Amino acid sequence: MADKGGEQMLEDRIQEWRSYLHRREAIDATDVDELEDHLRSQVADLRGAGLDEDEAFLIGVKRLGELDTLSREFAREHSERLWKRLVVADVGEAGTQWGREAFVALGLAVAAGIAIKVPELFGLSWAGSERAQLFYARNLSLFVLPFLAGYFAWKRGLDSRGLLRLATPFVLGALAMNLLPFNPGGHTELLAAIHLPMALWLAVGVGYAGGAWSSHDQRMNYLRFSGEWFIYYVLIALGGGVLMMFTMFVFGAIGLDAEWLLESWILPCGAMGAVIVAAWLVGAKQSVVENMAPVLTLLFTPLFTLMLLSFLTTMVFTGSGIDVGREVLIGFDLLLVLVVGLLVYSVSARDPHAAPGFFDALQLVLVISALLVDAMALWAILARISAFGFTPNRVAALGENLILVVNLGWSAVLYARFIGRRAGFAPLERWQTAYLPVYAVWAWIVVLIFPLVFRFQ
Repeated sequence: MADKGGEQMLEDRIQEWRSYLHRREAIDATDVDELEDHLRSQVADLRGAGLDEDEAFLIGVKRLGELDTLSREFAREHSERLWKRLVVADVGEAGTQWGREAFVALGLAVAAGIAIKVPELFGLSWAGSERAQLFYARNLSLFVLPFLAGYFAWKRGLDSRGLLRLATPFVLGALAMNLLPFNPGGHTELLAAIHLPMALWLAVGVGYAGGAWSSHDQRMNYLRFSGEWFIYYVLIALGGGVLMMFTMFVFGAIGLDAEWLLESWILPCGAMGAVIVAAWLVGAKQSVVENMAPVLTLLFTPLFTLMLLSFLTTMVFTGSGIDVGREVLIGFDLLLVLVVGLLVYSVSARDPHAAPGFFDALQLVLVISALLVDAMALWAILARISAFGFTPNRVAALGENLILVVNLGWSAVLYARFIGRRAGFAPLERWQTAYLPVYAVWAWIVVLIFPLVFRFQ
């Protein structure tokens, strides 16, 4: 019995180790399988030398030299074990890598900040005419996301073929946004400006995955990265807002107006550079965010669930319908995207081997509530189209709500099957990663096809 208990403990440790590696951005599933073979070989040799399962496992991981950095991270999160004595050492190499990545990220952040100022050389000021503002609205993502893609391409060591594949969507987006004859301020121009960042953000995922975008694990890692990046970017933005407020205060105290400096330089350059800095921080301080993000998910999931249930109850008792004006449609789409984001990030952060619990039931209630709201919005959009015809905004809203209703609907089915113990958690994970290309395809349709179909209005 003791031997069986030891074997089971060893298997549990190896599964925990595998789950940890799967969450790391630099290692794909094939690498994990290969490393597990090496680890098991090391453990077998060490047990043959007389060590017990726990000691053999810990020392075996230590001997995997390529995992020094990952092992140190694992040790910090499991400090109550023998990990710290065995693996938290020899930080020089990791420190060198950390410093090199920081230097590259800082350089690219500065480059993105400079890029947003280059159009001023051609008379297009950030805070200038309406024509200039439309130019920046169309091209905003093109000033920074290529640098973010370049950062990941450097980290992953993409070859020339991978770089060409990564660059293609950015070139296509730049040509579409600057060569298509949009009517200034028209609906298709605004829709293209909104959807291009979404299309390019998913294109950045190809660089993040090192070209292995077809891998489920790499897509899931990118979803985790996106959630963590958002948290860091919001924190940087909040800190930047406080900095700008006090900058105006201290200069105002001596009779100087610093508003022009903030609006023309600090705000645009800082907003661009923070995209790269936040991406670097996700990797450099990953354990901090991994502790923070689940807490935020646990906090906001019940709050959004309560809000949606209250909204649905109010609609039923008052008999009020949804007003489908443009601002309302955008607001509802953002709400539903946020709910999907909460769902996706909670799925990506959850231990897939854990049994269903109360939070899973709460997630299912959130998904069903969002599905009902989406169905009502979809009904209102169809009624509006039936009464007043097709417009770019209505068709875009219709397509986006159809995409969301399919995602939410099947997610609800998979969640219900998991909670009812009729299926595992893996199908729900794979559904989220498999559905990502649908969002990318729709975003490119809005950017490239809508202007032609609706004659650039």
